[in-house]
Amino acid sequence: MGNEADRARRPVGPATTGDERAQHGDQDLDQDVEEVIAAVLTASRLLVAISARALARIEPSLTLPQLRTLVVLDSQGPIKLAALAAALGVNPSTAMRMVDRLAAAGSVTRKANPGNRREVVLELTAEGRELVAQVLADRHAEIAAIVARLPAGQRAGLVHSLHALADAADAPPVPPRPAPPPEPAAP
Repeated sequence: MGNEADRARRPVGPATTGDERAQHGDQDLDQDVEEVIAAVLTASRLLVAISARALARIEPSLTLPQLRTLVVLDSQGPIKLAALAAALGVNPSTAMRMVDRLAAAGSVTRKANPGNRREVVLELTAEGRELVAQVLADRHAEIAAIVARLPAGQRAGLVHSLHALADAADAPPVPPRPAPPPEPAAP
């Protein structure tokens, strides 16, 4: 990475001191980091837009933070409010307001914890699970259409790079979905 024309203009060889080489190396590294950041931000913007479009098609009244809450509940199963708030990175009162709206919409239920009646356990309703499944399927289809336009070599490089980014962020992996069965041939 980096600007090849800029590198070509830099002095190289015996006339360059170690300090000058180190300084240029730092500049190259800084430029490489900035290019990676710009690429990640661009991809992030694309993925947020894909999620927003999926929401608009499936359930226009649902917000991205509400979808995120539903996805956490879907992936973690019945959990307490404090655990939901921690998973979302918000305080419990913010999580409670989100749950209130989602419960009013019929997507989430609150049940007393059988082990401690003072605690409430949150869980998706069947409607909430179906909503998550529909939005994620729509998002999957749009991403699949974009990825299909990439040459195979770029796909492999993208998988490697995205895994490296997720590993660096300690993000839990999302297992690949099984490929859909082939459509029957037309008679």
